[in-house]
Amino acid sequence: MHPLQPAAKQPGPECLEHVRAHARVPLWMPSPLPTGWVVTGYTHAGDERTGAVATLVGCSGPAPLGGAADLVLIAESPGVGLGARLAGLPGPDPGDGFDDGPAHAKLDAAGHPTAMWNVDVGPDNAVYVGEAKGAWIWAILWPSAAGVLLLENLGLEDLVERTEVSPGHLGLDLPHGALMPRLAGLTAAAGGLRR
Repeated sequence: MHPLQPAAKQPGPECLEHVRAHARVPLWMPSPLPTGWVVTGYTHAGDERTGAVATLVGCSGPAPLGGAADLVLIAESPGVGLGARLAGLPGPDPGDGFDDGPAHAKLDAAGHPTAMWNVDVGPDNAVYVGEAKGAWIWAILWPSAAGVLLLENLGLEDLVERTEVSPGHLGLDLPHGALMPRLAGLTAAAGGLRR
């Protein structure tokens, strides 16, 4: 089991740096953030021995088609299960055949076009999965109509690879908001994730 670390009640630069320092997989951040969006959570799965074998960034803002939306970006080693758990899938990975056929969307992950396939988990959210830098990349959006955000040329930066401008400062001016309620619920029932 990989322990899921609780998300801080108030996301901020210190939380970002904590997850970044422990990450053994990418830490994806929309770059730039969509207009009006704020970062609403960080967490990771792993321990001191393994490091963070899964990272999560949550963002919230206006949905492209109206209303409010949440986006969670997860990078994880195969078999960890954080993305599948948050998406509502039974296993630790997206399952066999998820990538049959052409990709449904593409992201620009650290300058590389990254194919993403939609995984149908029901009407409440949009779930897209692909692979970048040897790890799964999950984009989970609520409500499901917010999935059109992936059609808007969403670019992602890997903050693990970002060169620090000064000690403890990434040179980023990210707007932070209150913790996304669905992340509070995820970490409240955290426990562990199956290996």
